[in-house]
Amino acid sequence: MKKPTIVAKPQDITPDYLTQILQHAGIDASVASFTAGNVGTGQVGQNVRFELTYNTPAPRDAPQTIVGKFTSEDPVSRQTGVALLNYLREVKFYNELRETLDVQTPKLLFTDINEDTHDFVLMMEDLAPAEQGNQLEGCSVAEVKTGLTEMAKLHGPRWGDKTLYDLEWLGRPDPEADATVTGLYTQLFPGFIERYGDRLSKEQKTMGQRLGEQFSSYVAKSQGAQNPMTVVHGDYRLDNMMFGGPYPVAVVDWQSPVIGNAGQDLAYWVGTSLDPTVRKAHDRELVEHYFSALSNYAIGSYSLEQCWDDYCHFSFAGWNMAVIASMIVGQTDRGDDMFMAMATRSAQMALDLNALDTLNSV
Repeated sequence: MKKPTIVAKPQDITPDYLTQILQHAGIDASVASFTAGNVGTGQVGQNVRFELTYNTPAPRDAPQTIVGKFTSEDPVSRQTGVALLNYLREVKFYNELRETLDVQTPKLLFTDINEDTHDFVLMMEDLAPAEQGNQLEGCSVAEVKTGLTEMAKLHGPRWGDKTLYDLEWLGRPDPEADATVTGLYTQLFPGFIERYGDRLSKEQKTMGQRLGEQFSSYVAKSQGAQNPMTVVHGDYRLDNMMFGGPYPVAVVDWQSPVIGNAGQDLAYWVGTSLDPTVRKAHDRELVEHYFSALSNYAIGSYSLEQCWDDYCHFSFAGWNMAVIASMIVGQTDRGDDMFMAMATRSAQMALDLNALDTLNSV
């Protein structure tokens, strides 16, 4: 079967093209027509559900719907996706890395990218009737635990695997890149406070300022001198989780995977998902739940105590994402509310855990 071409805009998709996609994936079906509609809340990419009608009775494995992912229609968000290699990394993740991990993702039908223009197409299984997590509402402790169990299936299989560095597209600890992130935080923080300051407490703003003054100490731990590196999602949060449907939970949006410290995903997920009062009452329990699941893999001498230290240190992760991402993607009302939910929950987490003190020990 000839490899499908890249059709980078959803409005250019045709029945013949969808037939090519299915047959490339080993599904012998012919699409007669389809309807299309946007799904999800992504800002750097757009997701479209295609509801399919077939020319003849389709085989049992022919899906009624599939989902395609494309570049953002917003020029600012699209340029961000190109500049940060988000589109390239997601395509490469599915083609070169996904099969070596245990984490549940949508099944891939086809993906490819033009590495010169970064136009891409990603066609995958539709997870309906799964429900997307809601970053604004948060979730329950039980749902956080479900996400932690799945997180261990991401981190565990390639724990400390130095061959990850053979994947040149995969982000990795790098002093120059860390200096860039430090510079971005310092540069963007004043504008972030100007835009959102009235939605933040005095303590949260002070914490953000002090973090900026010690940001190089924060990123130093991502260099991996103390802990083995593994595959980190980079944006492991509720909007990127699909609960129910064909799987208890499936993880989507693989635009930011890096070789990093597992504590980044751990603290980011817990801190951005739970009401701070609830989270504070369950911090230890949740870290222990994750570590127990992670211990099913070969993690060497990595201990629960180290896991807790990483959790505290990286409690800034959700705040940092909110500060930087909110200022480099297109602004929307929902986006503003989402970034504020992430920022305020994570800021309180860092305050509760006295995380600024961890920067002095790096």
